[in-house]
Amino acid sequence: MESQIPDTAEPVDALTTTQSATGAGSRILAVANQKGGVGKTTTAVNLATALAATHKKVLIIDLDPQGNASTGLGVERVARQETTYNLLIGDAHIADVITPTMVPGLSVAPSSVDLSGAELELIDAPRREYRLKSVLAEVSNDFDYILIDCPPALGLLTLNAFCAAHSVLVPLQCEFYALEGLSHLVKTVNRIKRAFNSELEIQGVVLTMYDRRNNLSDMVAADVRNHFGDKVYETVIPRNVRVSEAPSYGKPVLLYDWRCAGSQAYIHLASEVLKQEGSHGSERKLSV
Repeated sequence: MESQIPDTAEPVDALTTTQSATGAGSRILAVANQKGGVGKTTTAVNLATALAATHKKVLIIDLDPQGNASTGLGVERVARQETTYNLLIGDAHIADVITPTMVPGLSVAPSSVDLSGAELELIDAPRREYRLKSVLAEVSNDFDYILIDCPPALGLLTLNAFCAAHSVLVPLQCEFYALEGLSHLVKTVNRIKRAFNSELEIQGVVLTMYDRRNNLSDMVAADVRNHFGDKVYETVIPRNVRVSEAPSYGKPVLLYDWRCAGSQAYIHLASEVLKQEGSHGSERKLSV
């Protein structure tokens, strides 16, 4: 797509973490890829769950009109009276939109299909690309991490996310055209960094839907690591049926089946993210 932008589980012992060095205010990560079906929402939901399990206060901003992150966290569509659509057009206060989830320490600002019309409604609005940034400033001291689940497009909604974020985390499916799409996204991030948000950077690339039985997965992983080096996380998210099943039960996979390979992968990804953020302090075991 062309860019338009100038039930609790048992303790898990696989990861020890430390308090993140986010400093004053939240660390804001945009989870983005212009291609759909790459595990973007799955990564946002389960990474947020894993971070919350380390006693971080985490907020997910569901900026995708499909609202899958909200559904995956158990927020029914009929319960979404105020959504991110209302936030962007200025009809609601963020405190009225934030909704607690079944995961202790994890909240969500849910989305609805109305958000699909926001780009047209905001086309003539002043500072339209900074609407989300202004809203998140109101709660920047209330959360350690804010993860923005972006739509699979490089339009005004994603531009708002990139203008509000400190960095972009890119889920990348292990498939043939993956590298081409990633190169396009990197160019977009660089354009936004120059024009709108000088702090923006690529946080990292996480390889998703990896199938060890498929030689193509290994080839894609090697190619991406060759091009982007240490920007690619060591953790690889495998294809896993439990990960696919969890959203239909309105749960992150870490609550649905914490023992499965997918859950363990997201736990290790959270560990990498925290270490990358310069974690410090007394170590704590991850539990969900």
